[in-house]
Amino acid sequence: MEAKDIQAVYFVGGGGIGMSAIARYFIRRGLVVAGYDKTPSELTRQLEREGMLLHYDENVDEIPFVCRQPASCLVVYTPAVPAEHKELVFFREKGFEIQKRAQVLGTLTREHRGLCVAGTHGKTTTSTMCAHIMHQSHLDCNAFLGGISKNYGTNYILSDSDYVVIEADEFDRSFHWLRPWMTVITSTDPDHLDIYGTKEAYLESFRHYTTLIQPGGALIIHRDLEMQEQLPEGVRRYDYALDEGDFHAENICIDNGTITFDFVSPIETVRGIELGQPVPINIENGIAAMAMAQLNGCTAEELRYGMKTYGGVDRRFDFKIKTDRLVLLSDYAHHPKEIYQSARSIRQLYKNRRITAIFQPHLYTRTRDFYREFADALSQLDEVVLTEIYPAREQPIEGVTSQLIYDNLKPGVAKTMIQKADVLNFVRSRSFDVLIVLGAGDLDNEMPQITKILQEK
Repeated sequence: MEAKDIQAVYFVGGGGIGMSAIARYFIRRGLVVAGYDKTPSELTRQLEREGMLLHYDENVDEIPFVCRQPASCLVVYTPAVPAEHKELVFFREKGFEIQKRAQVLGTLTREHRGLCVAGTHGKTTTSTMCAHIMHQSHLDCNAFLGGISKNYGTNYILSDSDYVVIEADEFDRSFHWLRPWMTVITSTDPDHLDIYGTKEAYLESFRHYTTLIQPGGALIIHRDLEMQEQLPEGVRRYDYALDEGDFHAENICIDNGTITFDFVSPIETVRGIELGQPVPINIENGIAAMAMAQLNGCTAEELRYGMKTYGGVDRRFDFKIKTDRLVLLSDYAHHPKEIYQSARSIRQLYKNRRITAIFQPHLYTRTRDFYREFADALSQLDEVVLTEIYPAREQPIEGVTSQLIYDNLKPGVAKTMIQKADVLNFVRSRSFDVLIVLGAGDLDNEMPQITKILQEK
């Protein structure tokens, strides 16, 4: 189907953070946009306010008439939706053009200069940082992000720029649809082993991704990753890290809630970078984001201003309360390395304070594969509260529960197991110094209530 023929776009699973960005792109283009999602949320309600026609029952009769024409309606689906989903089956049997979200993004990387960020973790923050730097610069950009940017209140930026910043998702090998002009790879710690099976297959997937970079473009890769890239002829290679590599930081100063450093670059060293979201892990994320922006022509002053005014991403080290008496924050961390970095950062920021984490593990397979690593990462904190596993797309696995993590926490760590339904009562019953709510499940839906309870105390 030619782009000019598309009059309507239907999303099967339209309320996810990534799918909603694509939906917004088509809404802004003036097309009819409709879809199904499993449950209403603040994001789906916002999409409805913006003009998307959404329903929440798996029901073919709810599909609008304009979305029933195979010649003029594009169907976009998420791999999280099962193949036997009634609406997906309907579209398949009627001969509709059906694309994954990643295929749609892949088309955009052919039409624009795609600046993509891949990696097991860090990709949402790094891509959102890069998008903010680019958008406020003389270059501007479009962006499709995996989280809600606090600067813009959305996961999508629309402009007339030739640049598009995209979070490249390795789940289900989705990023193989992309054709990046430039890409950052932040990390390759094995994940999604329910999809890949082995660490070797996971690393191979990233190797293949690097073959897709367009000639004349560039790879910006974190040093010492356990993968071998394979670059097409004419693609430049740069590496980065905290304190070494083609791009790195010097003169790092973490003091009284602020973080400053010098950005060392083979193009131009930029002194006096200040993090608008002063979290230690954001130094490395910022180095990668600035490297990609600088390689495409952002000036030193645009880098400084972009980093200083960067406001963060919802659920990524997201402070809800920040006083001398109490700190409350939420973090989407759900892989052991992410938990480790999150715990390490909060420990650096609050060296002498008691830190409590409430963690909702995400996926039975991930808990089965990494429960020891989760326990090690969480053991950096003073107290760990575990809820039951959030299943997402999975069925329970016999013997796999949060107890596996609980039993492997190091001696000296205070630990508790509670049901998610009891979290609010637990928060009411306790006093906290620093409290962080961790995980990619639905516990974050309770953050407004948790914040209210603690503020009223």
